[in-house]
Order: sequence, then structure tokens, then C-alpha cells
Amino acid sequence: MGRNIKADTSELKELRERLEKLANDAQVQQFCESCSKKLAALLLAKVIRRTPVGEYPEDSGKKGGTLRRGWTSMTAEMAAIKAEFLGGSGATSKFGSQKAVYGTGALAENVSGFAQSLQVKKNADTYTITVQNPVEYASYVEYGHRTRGKGGNPGTGWVPGKFFLTISEEELEHIAPRVLEKKLEAFLKEVFNET
Repeated sequence: MGRNIKADTSELKELRERLEKLANDAQVQQFCESCSKKLAALLLAKVIRRTPVGEYPEDSGKKGGTLRRGWTSMTAEMAAIKAEFLGGSGATSKFGSQKAVYGTGALAENVSGFAQSLQVKKNADTYTITVQNPVEYASYVEYGHRTRGKGGNPGTGWVPGKFFLTISEEELEHIAPRVLEKKLEAFLKEVFNET
């Protein structure tokens, strides 16, 4: 006794095609690079807000904010020019009346665009983006430093570090799994919902 069973396998074939598309190396690499840039943008937003701004007397001629602006500058000189041009934290830009508050305003909101310009390096299954601050004294503010004495006297003590990057990295480690899960979910929906 036998029975002939007919089954419509067109949906299975469609699923197979979509899975093959998902396995497309270029598409997966693009997704991984997108995830890397998203995490870099989140780190930059956190670290910029947390980076201290030097406060100087008006008559000193010094402007604060060079270290904070360094996160989106390719060189320390560019960060200093930005600090001079825009002034300290919250200075009004010459391009209009909108405040250029780095860390709590314009820059923090636009770091995603800067992160998109960062180069992603792939080594085996690891994707890397280097987020750095080219300002020479960044590591001293991050980790702390000894102070020099005046007139040849020995140092007078230790200035504790602010750990603005370290704390931001730790925060990012906690939220990264949720961020990546959301991006993966959106990616899979895109792959499986295409017609």
C-alpha cells in the first residue's frame, strides 16, 4: 500500500536562496564593518562628553577644548586650530549662531558621520577600528602624571587621571551586545523580508 504525497517546495527553495545570499561574503563583511563603525560612533559620543576641557583666564590667550576636539581630528594641530577657531566648550561658531558644544551638542550628535570615515581593518575574523586622540598630552590627562617643581625643585605631586576613555570603553562593553543584537536582527529581517 502506498501513497503519493505532493509538497510545494517553492518556499524551501526561496529560503535556500536567501540563506545563500546571506552567506555572501561581501554582504557579511559590509554588515561587520557597519557594526564596527556603529560601536566606534558610540564610543566617540561617550568619550567626547567625558573628555575634560581646560579652563583658562581670559587674559591668558589660551582656549580650552583642544583635547576634546582631538577625538575628531587627524592631528593635534587640527585640534588646536578647531579650539582656536571655535573657542572653548560652548563657543559660538563663525558659521552662525548655533553653539558648537563639543561633547554635549553638535559634535556629540555628529560623531556617527565621523565614525563612518574611519577605516575598518579586517584580520581573519576580527574587525578593528582605531579610535585615537592625537593631542600629545591626552595620555597624561587619561592616566595622570607627576608635576614638575618650579626653579629646579623636585616635583610637587601627582595629578590623578580622569580615565575618560577607560570609563567610556567599559560602558561600551556593557551595551555592545544589545547594540549588535539589534543590528543583527535588522540585518536578518532585511535579508529574509526581501521579495
